[in-house]
Amino acid sequence: MLEGPDLVTAALDAGVEFEAVYFEAVASTARHPACAEALSRAGALGVELVELADGVIERVADARTPQRVLGVAAMPATGLATVPALGFVLVLSDVNDPGNLGTAIRSADAAGAAAVAVCGESVDVFNPKTLRATAGSIFQVPVAVAATLAEVAAALRASGRVVLGAVVDGGEPLWTTPLEGDVAVVIGAEATGIDDHDRSLLDGLVTIEMVGSAQSLNLGVAAALVCFESLRQCRANGAHDDPARTI
Repeated sequence: MLEGPDLVTAALDAGVEFEAVYFEAVASTARHPACAEALSRAGALGVELVELADGVIERVADARTPQRVLGVAAMPATGLATVPALGFVLVLSDVNDPGNLGTAIRSADAAGAAAVAVCGESVDVFNPKTLRATAGSIFQVPVAVAATLAEVAAALRASGRVVLGAVVDGGEPLWTTPLEGDVAVVIGAEATGIDDHDRSLLDGLVTIEMVGSAQSLNLGVAAALVCFESLRQCRANGAHDDPARTI
């Protein structure tokens, strides 16, 4: 379920197949221009539009203050086969917070990552809060889902990638570790990071150096720094000039 005109529009842009788009009457008026535009676009593409009585969306939507449009759409493919053979991959293992997961996916998309892989006990990538936090990036960057990090690491190595893990301390400095090209970086659970067993699956560790008193970074912030450091290195080396998918 896609809540709000931004997610509905992003899915339409990506060619996602819709079952229907539901709306309250006020959504088609000038008072809600973004909703009206989403409805117009959906209708032009042949998507069924279903008007609901006032208050219905508030009862079924996840958000506390839902917007007046929501869509029911087919989920994108999430198998590991969706990961392209080349490029940087962000791996998220045991991520518990849907906002963090969505923010990390959004950052990966913004930095031009080839894909995101989600594994372990992570929250559902199609959780409504996760979807909202992606701001539509769930439809722009391939997101693969697997049961274990071992499964993800094996698939990534089979494509020739080096698989690194981000840890609070003890790793090589992120800023000097080669991250351009066919590399994957794993970020673990918010509270515990990457456990000893999962570390044994990796080819190396990286650390985001900090000079202040904070003991760690928010997972979403760490993911953004990792993705954009890969982008920075690619640009510094003159590689992959395509602004739509650069790392």
